[in-house]
Amino acid sequence: MPSHLARVVLGLLFPALLIAGWEIGGRLELINTTLVPVPSTILATITALAADGSLWGHIGITLYRILWGFFWGTAVALVIGSFVAMSKVIEALLDPTIQAIRAIPSLAWVPLFILWLGIGEPSKVTLIALGVFFPVYLNTVGGIQSVDRKLIEVGKAYGLNTFQLVRRIILPASLPSFLIGLRSGLGLGWMFVVAAELLGASQGLGYLLVIGQNTFRPDTILASIVLFAILGKLTDFLLKKLQERALHWQDNLNGQQ
Repeated sequence: MPSHLARVVLGLLFPALLIAGWEIGGRLELINTTLVPVPSTILATITALAADGSLWGHIGITLYRILWGFFWGTAVALVIGSFVAMSKVIEALLDPTIQAIRAIPSLAWVPLFILWLGIGEPSKVTLIALGVFFPVYLNTVGGIQSVDRKLIEVGKAYGLNTFQLVRRIILPASLPSFLIGLRSGLGLGWMFVVAAELLGASQGLGYLLVIGQNTFRPDTILASIVLFAILGKLTDFLLKKLQERALHWQDNLNGQQ
């Protein structure tokens, strides 16, 4: 069996066993299906939402918020992180404040952003961008600062200017850390979109959670959670493929298998 196919099968094995056990437990009345609907009921709920067309609107608006928040959070983190990593003065000036802001819980920002930006898309995208910002910022700073100074000295010895040093040495050497930051930032972005949609939203997968809670529909709540898991995994899979393609030159343990 090819190694790639074997990994896919192993990755699906535990979820398949979990779903089968969950379904069987519900059928045998070992689980209270009123509070914990079986997977077939959750699938039927998702199918019904897809059939009436509302599901695609919820998925579309959530993906829109994630993509824009991810873009702006990454862009700002890359710029600020690069300046902080390259200058001790800027690091001393900005990093303590950024670390203090990082400690603030995501839900604490919700009422403030709603007050400042209203309940429309800007407040939600800003909240998601804030969540994406911190892991990308930390990995950008860490990646650049961990570049071997001997490589930079060699580059200077060969007459490379600052721009050439950044393009040829610093960026390639810090790319692995930056890409890990992207995946971490995307994961936090999905967490923050839930916080954004739980309050002040009229559409989105987070809004489905609220509807399920208000109408006492555990199947709707679990359907929303399952969709979050699937979409989160798909977007992370795309970033992982980008990471593998960008770092194909690395001679690592996975490449030897």
